[in-house]
Amino acid sequence: MKSAIRGTLVSFKDNPFHTDKSQFLYHESDGIIVMENGKITDMGPASELLVRLDPAVELTHYKNALIMPGFIDCHVHYPQTEIIGAYGEQLIDWLNKYTFVAEQKFGDKSHAELTATLFLKEALANGTTTASVFCTVEPTSVDAFFEQSVKAGMRNIAGKVLMDRNAPPELLDTAQTGYDQTKALIEKWHGKDRCLYSVTPRFAPTSTPEQMEMTGAVWKEHPGTYLQSHISENKGEIEWVKELYPSSKDYLDVYDSFGHLGPRSILGHGVHLSESEFTRFSETGTAISHCPTSNFFLGSGLFNLKSAVASERAVRVGLATDLGAGTSFSMLATMGEAYKVSQLRSSPITAWQAFYLATRGAAEALYLEDKIGSLQTGHEADLVVLDLKATELLDHRLNFADDLHEELFVLMTLAPSEAIAATYIAGELAASRNQTTNRMEFAKF
Repeated sequence: MKSAIRGTLVSFKDNPFHTDKSQFLYHESDGIIVMENGKITDMGPASELLVRLDPAVELTHYKNALIMPGFIDCHVHYPQTEIIGAYGEQLIDWLNKYTFVAEQKFGDKSHAELTATLFLKEALANGTTTASVFCTVEPTSVDAFFEQSVKAGMRNIAGKVLMDRNAPPELLDTAQTGYDQTKALIEKWHGKDRCLYSVTPRFAPTSTPEQMEMTGAVWKEHPGTYLQSHISENKGEIEWVKELYPSSKDYLDVYDSFGHLGPRSILGHGVHLSESEFTRFSETGTAISHCPTSNFFLGSGLFNLKSAVASERAVRVGLATDLGAGTSFSMLATMGEAYKVSQLRSSPITAWQAFYLATRGAAEALYLEDKIGSLQTGHEADLVVLDLKATELLDHRLNFADDLHEELFVLMTLAPSEAIAATYIAGELAASRNQTTNRMEFAKF
């Protein structure tokens, strides 16, 4: 079924870290996007589109709103939804006290389904249309997530966590069972509808060298799949990795030596990376997911975004919530925290750069820029609509905004949840805010 939406269109054609506004920005103050069979089939100025648009096509006009590509969350743990905001530990203690306790519940399919449904509803309510998701060691946690993702029609990436040491016995697999279960899950889910599978070693300390080797093998055996893990989040973690893998020259070399680097590999955090590690990321096409709210919450440190994106050996970087150590489903709030990190690093990012990291930049990090992340004919029609008059404060503040950049910066700074007016998945309205109750309503849940 063909449909269309009208409003102010904003998207990125190129990288705002390396090009100027005339090259990277697509902005149509009054534009129309036409959607059919899940994709954008036409778009442009309303003055032109109204002439050629069939009057029978349903046209929804979002006044005082920005229409953008849906947000992309490059690193998140759906089983940790129930421990968001758990008090006060740093990384390793937090894993042991909260994460590993929560994840033991996901052998129960009904619990996994309940959590996956809530997680996806919250994502849609915050304008997130794609995420790279960690499940648990239990295959049922993967089945539950992908079943609900298919129900929602979303393009999501996910995988079973691999751990065969340094975790509670209830959460351990073995190198062989991890390999076998991953292979079976890839065959079951990768490429089904819009699902994509990610081989998912939690991080080097919770996998033996044998499991790391088999992880690299199963990823290599299935071209087009992803690999996701964590790296250099916390200084204590880095010292632990040195003890566990003494022959490796640095943390990244552990993954490199087992064949875990390359296109569609994305490693979370990277807070304490060296210049040589950034260079190796760039050489291999491996991406980093920047998780500012999580790094603040666990006291992990400040990611060096300026160094990561340096043009002489730029690394692909996407923005991420990293729930549940991350403290918000909102990518708007996450952009605001990324700005604060960059301020503390004395290299503040622009609103252009922040929104890029949550849309086209994130799509590039996931090697999906040919499908999502931009407003472009032929791309999948995953969209978010931002209401510029969602609250009295937001309306008042934006009355004094001088230009589009300031509007975007205010949105990511104030970040009211009410600003998400609607989320479209594959051209269909998936979530919309009820103007009477101010609550989000969902088409598939």
